[in-house]
Amino acid sequence: MSTDTQFTAAERVESLKAAALGSGIAAGVSLAIAAVHRWPTPAARFPLGAATSLSTLTLGIAVAIATLSGALFALTYRYAVRQDTNPQLKAGVILAFALVRGLAQVNVGSAIAQHFWPFAAAGAESLALFGLAGLGLDQALRQGWVKPFGK
Repeated sequence: MSTDTQFTAAERVESLKAAALGSGIAAGVSLAIAAVHRWPTPAARFPLGAATSLSTLTLGIAVAIATLSGALFALTYRYAVRQDTNPQLKAGVILAFALVRGLAQVNVGSAIAQHFWPFAAAGAESLALFGLAGLGLDQALRQGWVKPFGK
């Protein structure tokens, strides 16, 4: 059995950098989307109320999930695109992550009753999250901040 591998310490560092960038962008996008969703609520007007602690807990969990999703997306994106400039490959990775995340967030019964609006909203939010993370990773790859896999 051969022990040759492309997964060197340097590759692991580049993966860590990509994961950190992806998770940071995803966390920022998630916070921005959550702020838009929560701003007009009564909990936002009464910061010391009991609803705020629940809202803060759900916000923290949502951001933590988005952060982890962003890190996993960034790792996958870095390995999938490697040195390829194929825009369909990049868009496919983004769309795959957005669909999985967006559809997982939707309560099907509620979505059907509301004329599929939750499907569209969750899908658009996920596209924004992973699309912006993909743009950030592309920029980092172009600038040399993160090296493509195998380089």
